[in-house]
Amino acid sequence: MIIFNKIYFFLFLILLIIEACIAYFLKTGFIRHSFGDFIVVIMLYCLLKSFINIKPVYLALIVLFISFSIEFLQLFNLLEKLNLTENKIARIVLGNTFHINDLIAYSLGIITVLIVEFKLSRHCESSEAIS
Repeated sequence: MIIFNKIYFFLFLILLIIEACIAYFLKTGFIRHSFGDFIVVIMLYCLLKSFINIKPVYLALIVLFISFSIEFLQLFNLLEKLNLTENKIARIVLGNTFHINDLIAYSLGIITVLIVEFKLSRHCESSEAIS
């Protein structure tokens, strides 16, 4: 079901700003190469959750599938095959080099999303039981 969720969209915007700052100000290091990948799956989850009312586990799996797919496309030099190696936006969105560490960062980001969603749902259930 399509429903606009302002909270998730606000979280998406905050994470987008953080990602942009990481990309602009940091050219190397752990935050640029690993933490940015960790955050990007959370950002994508929040964007999709802003418009789609779906169980968190299903959406988390969709986001993980998208992230892994893009990473594996890098393994096969997708940008080169599409003649987009000079396209800055394509390089940002699709990346240009495969790293197993990126898959780990994506997985940890999705696990974090699921833990937070689980804790929020339990908190909401306990709040409703008290009322």
